[in-house]
Amino acid sequence: MPECHIVGVLDNGAEGLSRAALDSIRGADLLIGHTRTLALFAAEIRPECETRDLSGALGRVPEWIEEGLAQGRQVVVLATGDPLCHGIARYLIGKLGRERCRVLPNTSVVQLAFARLGVAWQDARIFSIHGKDTGEWHADAGPEHGLYPLLQAIRRGDLLAVFTSPENGPGRIARMLDAVSLADEYEMAVAERLLLPGERVTGFLPASEIRDRRFGDPNVVILRPRAALPAPVLFGLADDAYHQRKPRAGLITKREVRAVSLAWMALRRDSIVWDIGAGSGSVGMEAARLCPDGFVFAIEKNAEDAAIVRRNQRRFRLTNYRLTHARAPEGLDRWPDPDAVFIGGSGGELEQLIDIALSRLRPGGRLVMNFVTLENMHRAVTRLKEREADWELCQLSVCRNKPILDMQRLAPETPVWIIGAQRRED
Repeated sequence: MPECHIVGVLDNGAEGLSRAALDSIRGADLLIGHTRTLALFAAEIRPECETRDLSGALGRVPEWIEEGLAQGRQVVVLATGDPLCHGIARYLIGKLGRERCRVLPNTSVVQLAFARLGVAWQDARIFSIHGKDTGEWHADAGPEHGLYPLLQAIRRGDLLAVFTSPENGPGRIARMLDAVSLADEYEMAVAERLLLPGERVTGFLPASEIRDRRFGDPNVVILRPRAALPAPVLFGLADDAYHQRKPRAGLITKREVRAVSLAWMALRRDSIVWDIGAGSGSVGMEAARLCPDGFVFAIEKNAEDAAIVRRNQRRFRLTNYRLTHARAPEGLDRWPDPDAVFIGGSGGELEQLIDIALSRLRPGGRLVMNFVTLENMHRAVTRLKEREADWELCQLSVCRNKPILDMQRLAPETPVWIIGAQRRED
């Protein structure tokens, strides 16, 4: 069966190729590549070889290959570095099949960058932001932003290598770290124009020193924490870890109730969570910590509480959490379908919110609600019965120790009803 050769090349052209890779290019009848990679091998291309520029035409490349192979021509595609490391080979194999593609890899640009720095890279994670202009990171950015997956990896303290683009460059990464108060905790090295005239590799610098500098293109960023990051507490934070409005005991879902509610939500690393009536934000923020590959969408109608939620978000540096200051259900139609919904406050719209949650939950998703009044608990149960949902209820009564003279007594907290529900799939 005729094969398409996918050849990894670097900016030193023929000098950096194996004999087999160079012979493949020299024998090509159809050579496909970007303008820059085609120019690197102008002296090696046979006069009768047809060349095609794939810049802006990636979707047509499988068609060109199919046509060339059907005509019995030797088809070669030029890729950068290792074609199976954020390269074109994965895409072409998916379209043409593994048996029709032969990959001839080169040294990865990332591998070169680590070699120049003298840093071992077996534990590194590799990201690419070499795509369309994502724009600057901002406070309300979320999963739809092109830099979001990179930021989540940064928060985990991994050693990272990043393929950049002219728009999404080192400065933008540094400014993103500054926006989430992490710039002084990370350092960056930039490998510019590897194997080209003007090659330069910076040593590791604080991210705060990179934000306004300009770098030659192409470049690769190596990013690492300046010191080992302490593992965060994911679950069961003390109530006083949160800012909260305190008319009496504090407008916050207490730790014991929070723990049971989160357990009933059955969260996964990648869960999408709705937190309706966020209050101080404690439930949603612990959900965000438990779901590093997921996202929490929260809504709170009270302006003072919304301000406190934002303070707590900054305190915990949560980037997979977004607050909307509005009265639910306003804006819920723009949120993605959830794996879990928590209702801590309904603003008088309880039945409507239950209807929306049950209709939008993904298969197997869970709705969890907290109530301190008999009336609202009864309204919720009645609505769940009307919707023929599967539901369960428990009452949580907690006593905490309080000092009395030089001794301790137990003082009861307000009992809370916790209701969990799922849509009956049949």
